[in-house]
Amino acid sequence: MKKITQIAFAFAVLMLLVSCKNTKQKIQEHVSTYNNSSSIKGHGITSTSAKAFLNDNKIEIRIETNLEENDSNKLAYKESFPDLLKEMIKNDQISTALIEEGVTFDVYFLAYNNAILAQQLVNKEELAVLEKADGAVAQKETAKL
Repeated sequence: MKKITQIAFAFAVLMLLVSCKNTKQKIQEHVSTYNNSSSIKGHGITSTSAKAFLNDNKIEIRIETNLEENDSNKLAYKESFPDLLKEMIKNDQISTALIEEGVTFDVYFLAYNNAILAQQLVNKEELAVLEKADGAVAQKETAKL
C-alpha cells in the first residue's frame, strides 16, 4: 500500500510540473489567441497582428491603417494612442498578467506605407501610468503602527 501511495504521489507531482506553463509558452499562447480573434475598431484601422520575441520576453503588436503619414495624423494619433492602449488592456489584448511576469508589449500604430504614426512600449511602469491616468488604480491602505 505504501508503494502505491508513493507512486501515486510521484505521478501527481509529475502531472503538476507538466501542466504549469512558463512565460514563453504563455507569450506564444497570447500571440496565437490575439492573431486568431483580436479586432480593433477605429478610424482607418485595416488590420492588427502580434508577433512574439521569446528571447526578449516581448510581444510586438502592429495596428495597420489606411491613413497617410503626415504631421496632422501623427499628432492626432500620438494624443489618442494612450486611450487605444487602455482599451486594449481592458479587453486583455495587452495582458496585464504577462506584464507582471516581465513581458513587454511594443505597440505600433502604422500608416498605409508602414510608417509609424504612434508607438508605445508597455511594461510595468507604463502600465501603472496608463491605469493611473484612467483612474483604475485602487488606492492602497497601509497599516498604521
